[in-house]
Amino acid sequence: MTERVKVNMREAKSQLSQLAERAWNGDNVVITKNGKPYLVLLPHVDTPRARTPGRLKGKIRMSADFDKTLDDLIDGFEDRL
Repeated sequence: MTERVKVNMREAKSQLSQLAERAWNGDNVVITKNGKPYLVLLPHVDTPRARTPGRLKGKIRMSADFDKTLDDLIDGFEDRL
């Protein structure tokens, strides 16, 4: 059963580790400021970003000779300078 935990900002600063553990274990942790809800402490959950094929179509341009390597560059890598 989850429990609702309300703490003020000062208490949250001094008890962050314990509050984080409670949030990780499923408790609803609300941090208040001036008596009003200010933040909700939630555990991190990895959510992979869905890939969208073609979303960059028309935004990337390559020159016609992008795969042509200059001879002097090849000579530099092969120590022929």
